[in-house]
Amino acid sequence: MYVTWYKNTELLSFDSGVAEVSVANIFAKQQFEARFTPQVKESCEKNGMSVKRIVYHIGSPDKPATANTSSNGSSSMRDLTEAIPKRSSTKVSKKSPANSLNPKYTFDSFIVGSSNELAYTACQAVTSMLGTKYNPLFIYGGVGLGKTHLIQAVGNHIAQNRPDIEVLYLSSETFVNDFIDSIHYKKKGFADKYRTVDVLIIDDMQFIAGKEQTQEAFFHTFNSLHQANKQIIIGSDKPPKSIPTLTERLRSRFEWGMTIDIQMPDFETRCAIIEAKSELSGMSLPRDTTEYLAGQIKTNIRELEGALNQLLATVELRNLEPTVETASALLGSVKQSRPQHLTAKHIVEKVAKYSQIDMDDLLSPKRDKHIVVPRQIAMYLLRSELHLSFPKIAQELGRKDHTTAIHSVDKITKSVKLDFMIREHVAAIREILYA
Repeated sequence: MYVTWYKNTELLSFDSGVAEVSVANIFAKQQFEARFTPQVKESCEKNGMSVKRIVYHIGSPDKPATANTSSNGSSSMRDLTEAIPKRSSTKVSKKSPANSLNPKYTFDSFIVGSSNELAYTACQAVTSMLGTKYNPLFIYGGVGLGKTHLIQAVGNHIAQNRPDIEVLYLSSETFVNDFIDSIHYKKKGFADKYRTVDVLIIDDMQFIAGKEQTQEAFFHTFNSLHQANKQIIIGSDKPPKSIPTLTERLRSRFEWGMTIDIQMPDFETRCAIIEAKSELSGMSLPRDTTEYLAGQIKTNIRELEGALNQLLATVELRNLEPTVETASALLGSVKQSRPQHLTAKHIVEKVAKYSQIDMDDLLSPKRDKHIVVPRQIAMYLLRSELHLSFPKIAQELGRKDHTTAIHSVDKITKSVKLDFMIREHVAAIREILYA
């Protein structure tokens, strides 16, 4: 994958700490700015350049390459792929630059909506009360919903404002590999590496499942840091109780502090994400195009950004207008993979099937709890997904009085924020709706 990105990349010039790099297109430019800047900087430094800032250009501006690069004088960046680290361990402290973390992952660049507001607020609170507020902080949610962005934003904020604080960011896979290496090669210093930091941020914790010795090692690491009031932040695609084969004592420790989920973004949040990302690229999309993209991709921010990047690159390269027609032609395959029309009947049927109750019971006057809660969830989804009026919602669920619909929607809206099980049920049904 890296060879593909770097093949058409060239160092144009280097002057006063500023490296100018040519990339193939706007999509590549966005990817380099978001993901590969630390590796580009590392490659430049290997060639004797002390880089303060990297500027990316699309194509090759009329500017000769003046950088002092390798001994053969070439300005090509052919060795960039060799600079890519094989493991995702990133350490930030007074001994290493703050921009080792992905500089794009900041609080300012994170789009806040109802689906992630609680997690965002908790992460901000942690930065001002390290080790005492929400320790550990456990953030979980489905793929592509912004967990990595948010927990790295904590690291970037601390690194920028507290250079005396030592931050270690890594994936659980890196922790596993380091632990295995320490055993296999009898390496020393494994414990010190992880137990002497001030803030440990570990991502993809679900991958520690089934690895008993690694869980034992992390258990002792966790205890050492927690007892010293050091901050622990964990990202996962599952809550602690849903990670298979996780030891009970580790699961209980993950639940000591604050456990918060990030849900699928609502329509307004998706529109805000598209607008923010398109503005960063220097292109403003028409409102109808923004709403079209937000309506097509509903369950994954990463997928949404990918579709937007494809549209921006196509518009740039082919000199097209970013209209709904252009987006529709480009994303036709995406559209075909999703339901053409989400109807009220479809939502009610899916809620009944998920809840394992008969449609007749869901539409009946029965007040049994195992029927009432799914009925309220169905009303909530009819409101949030289809924006139906309360009288129409009541009609779809066999109610005569629309105040029942108002009460149900209000109750589930509050429960989604406060009740873990309700959040899980609503998220699971939404995934079924847009699968």
